[in-house]
Amino acid sequence: MADSRRLEQLLSALRDDNEGLRNHAADGLGRMGDSAIPGLIEMFEDDDRVIREAAVSAIVRIGESAIDPLIEALDDDEWAVREQAASALGHLKQSRAVPHLVRALKDRDGGVRTAAVWALERIADPDAVPALVDCLMDAMLREDAARVLKKIGDSRATEALIDGLRGANWIVRRHAAEALGKIGDAIGFSPLVEALTDEDWLVRRNAAESLARLGDRRAIEPVVALLEDENEMVRDTAEGVLACLGWKSGS
Repeated sequence: MADSRRLEQLLSALRDDNEGLRNHAADGLGRMGDSAIPGLIEMFEDDDRVIREAAVSAIVRIGESAIDPLIEALDDDEWAVREQAASALGHLKQSRAVPHLVRALKDRDGGVRTAAVWALERIADPDAVPALVDCLMDAMLREDAARVLKKIGDSRATEALIDGLRGANWIVRRHAAEALGKIGDAIGFSPLVEALTDEDWLVRRNAAESLARLGDRRAIEPVVALLEDENEMVRDTAEGVLACLGWKSGS
């Protein structure tokens, strides 16, 4: 009975306007463990985003025993519950949540899909790569998906990232140019050389850096052209890349 009263008090305190009191309540709920999970998941529906995030903070403190209830919550009728469940799973960074988060990438609600991508970024499990590649076709997710693919650096994403590098979205091109260097697949060489003339300065810089990572001296001549680039950061990067590739002025 005392535990039940304490749980109610802490859940109520989690709704308080005072941030310090909310943090204290989250800590207390985390220590209460499994008994607090149902009430916290119910709070995922709250109209106030601050309260929803406080509930996520509390459930994350409970730890591994919250994972299965959170996975189940990904199928809740309410979008806010699904969104916060995905967010919490990302904080917990457990690979066994990956298949369920991959499924959430197809959720009917854009906020849930975005939260699932963010969670997969936190977990950074290569098993998510094929689904993230598919997300490059989703106008809402493609920029985030490209960023996550860059972080994971799996060669299965190479072809899709090359398509992204040649696409219209400049943010995707930026991430793709950097990701192809991280992956290090030689088939990225020609697309990266093409990207040295991209209209976006950061795409040009990222492409040059990636060519340095590939270590192919055929990149020297096209990178030399960047020494005259209009952007100072691109010019500076080109100098570093050329030094890395063993080029010397006048050679």
